[in-house]
Amino acid sequence: MARQGEDAARVFNVVVGAEPRDPVSVARPPLDYSKGLERNALRGATIGILRQAYERSTTDSETVRLFDAAVDDLRRAGARIVDPLKVEGLEGHRPGGACPGFKYDLNAFLAPRPAQVPVKDLAAVLESGQDHPNNSRRLETAEKGPANGPESPACDANRAYREQVWVAVLKTMDSLGLDAMIYRAWSNPSRLIGDLNTPHGDNSQFFSPTTGFPAVNIPMGYTRGQTFRSG
Repeated sequence: MARQGEDAARVFNVVVGAEPRDPVSVARPPLDYSKGLERNALRGATIGILRQAYERSTTDSETVRLFDAAVDDLRRAGARIVDPLKVEGLEGHRPGGACPGFKYDLNAFLAPRPAQVPVKDLAAVLESGQDHPNNSRRLETAEKGPANGPESPACDANRAYREQVWVAVLKTMDSLGLDAMIYRAWSNPSRLIGDLNTPHGDNSQFFSPTTGFPAVNIPMGYTRGQTFRSG
């Protein structure tokens, strides 16, 4: 969304705030987030390297070198590095129920906007034939599944699971005095659009979305001419 921290702060100033139709948004006094930008902000910060999040058999060696170089940059900027870091206890927790909220959320977003969008729900999106072929299979799978809302038993069980993971991650951070955890957002170079076969190694789908903790992706260099980003 931005090429530098100042621009990201300006975007955040615009998008942050309460939305009455979004139950997870929060009302806060107006703040100028750009005032929080400090060139020496990493001095004294403690950062854990969560290799647990991305190490796998298909991990690309070139991305490993880029990531390790980025960690060295953090050290030079004054951060204290805890490496490796592992969140204990995750193996004992399992999702209590499937809560695929995409269909529910999309339908809830489209339904009250008939004058703004030409489709009223996910079924209408598929019927239109205007969805990108790369997404068709996923949309069809979502439409065939249940529209589990936030008050469904499946989503209640999923919330309980998320809280267990949140507690485990927070306990680890508190015990080590961590200000942040970092890991590679992807274990492999980015796929080309439409490529669903080569190893992807997307690591962004668990720790941040499950706990609800914020995450930011930061460019860390190039692999074979492609930009690769670190979470």
